Amino acid sequence: MEYRKFDNHYVLRVDPGEEVLTQIEALCRKEQIKAGSAVGLGAVDKVVIGLFDTVNKIYKKHELSGPMEITSLVGNISTKEGETYLHFHINVCDEEMNVHGGHLNAAYVSATAEITVTAIDGTVEREMSKEVGLNLYRFC
Repeated sequence: MEYRKFDNHYVLRVDPGEEVLTQIEALCRKEQIKAGSAVGLGAVDKVVIGLFDTVNKIYKKHELSGPMEITSLVGNISTKEGETYLHFHINVCDEEMNVHGGHLNAAYVSATAEITVTAIDGTVEREMSKEVGLNLYRFC
């Protein structure tokens, strides 16, 4: 990964073989980003996406492999117990132009991923909601 900073924006290039969320997390730790958002696109050859089952309060995961384009990557950056916490969703299309999407667990770059992170001055903390079964924003 390489990146450049412009005011409160970071423009990243994630390289072949690198995992997208791992690289965004590394940037956040290095630059001490505690709150923000990100958008991106690119090409991957393996993704793990999920869907939160609200009845049973578990994530259902599905792995896809093969040539895919990232048609949309969006997410937010916060903290949980002081550590970086990423929440991202992704849409990818396969060779037949079928689109698959969901909560992003992992995405491995095949050619490149181009991502822009916007840092927000401040911290947004998360806390587990027993009622919902997810780590939700906690505003004090």
